[in-house]
Amino acid sequence: MPVRTVAIDDPGDLVGRMPEHGGVAWLHEGDGFVGWGTYARFDVDGPGRFARANAWWAELCATFDVVDEVDVRGTGPLAVGSFTFDDRSGSSALVVPEVVLGRRNGRAWLTTIGCDAEIPAPSEPRPPVNVRFEDGSRSPAEWVSIVADAVGRIRDGHLDKVVLARDVRARADDDVDTRALLERLSRRYHDCWAFSCDGLVGATPELLIRREDRNVWSRVLAGTLPRGRDEADDDRLAAQLLASAKDIEEHEYAARSASAVLEGHCEKLDVEESPHIVKLANVQHLGTDLIGRLSDHNAASALDLAGALHPTAAVCGTPTDVARELIWEIEGLDRARYAGPVGWLDADGDGEWCISLRCAEVDGPTLRLFAGCGIVADSQPDAELAEAETKLMVIRDALGGGVPVG
Repeated sequence: MPVRTVAIDDPGDLVGRMPEHGGVAWLHEGDGFVGWGTYARFDVDGPGRFARANAWWAELCATFDVVDEVDVRGTGPLAVGSFTFDDRSGSSALVVPEVVLGRRNGRAWLTTIGCDAEIPAPSEPRPPVNVRFEDGSRSPAEWVSIVADAVGRIRDGHLDKVVLARDVRARADDDVDTRALLERLSRRYHDCWAFSCDGLVGATPELLIRREDRNVWSRVLAGTLPRGRDEADDDRLAAQLLASAKDIEEHEYAARSASAVLEGHCEKLDVEESPHIVKLANVQHLGTDLIGRLSDHNAASALDLAGALHPTAAVCGTPTDVARELIWEIEGLDRARYAGPVGWLDADGDGEWCISLRCAEVDGPTLRLFAGCGIVADSQPDAELAEAETKLMVIRDALGGGVPVG
């Protein structure tokens, strides 16, 4: 099958070129790509879902006849995917768009698979109308009780950390134009990775893995406080976060879990000795960057590495198996693809995969919003609820705020 990537003039707004429903997108700091049309799709569930998806993509790539006149990261054929947090949940998917429109470092391109395509004129996304919110799987009081249960088990020595998620449901008057969410998220959270894939839309700050040839990068985030009212207050909160024994403990579990996996794949891995502050529009996190070089005999693709890293202690806990079972037992919701890997993969195995945080599942006029918090022995349940609410505001604001119902 012929695949052609050609250079084009800068198309400007990428989101406005997407269809109202069914497109894919991956945007970061003004660059990235959008895509539409489905050339192929692979739905997969259960254990081994990452390996089976990677094998399917490799087989599909062997059928392509690729001409790439641009040859930068993201050109040529791409698969865009989102995977479930737990292999006991529903389906994960890799989607191969027929048409991809992209821009990176001042260069723009159009990729087509087996078709001719013109770049559509931009259209204005439709803002959601009359959005109402209601409790999700658990009320706030019930969720606080679940956190208290987890804290008790940690203090009793059953595990060191667990990450608990909370969901909120929303409904608009009409089917939600996912481009409206994506446009607002990519504009306000330009330093996050804004994504849209198979009904999952969000803006995540956490890079699970980027692979370019043998070079890999990962950023672990764990430990959170809000942004300050002004610069002085912001600096005070940042200093408080760096001095917080509870947040440092939570972060160290996450950083160690990621570095332990990457050490098994890399001939060289540099890990920051201590976390730094990562400031986003509404919160600030403790962050640790990991930079490595894959062993010369290592053929792991970006998706292979994402599957090996998932789930990190940043979204599950530690020990991993104990935390995952506790989540399944007490959390009271099906995370589906929340906190699972989301990203893209090219024909060379390069790509970027993040953790699907600050996101919502969109199904016509209904949405399910997610947020999660890392729980350790010193966690205070009411404070964790406040942190979850702060994280949920990312999608609430993108929906226009809305009003509670019920």
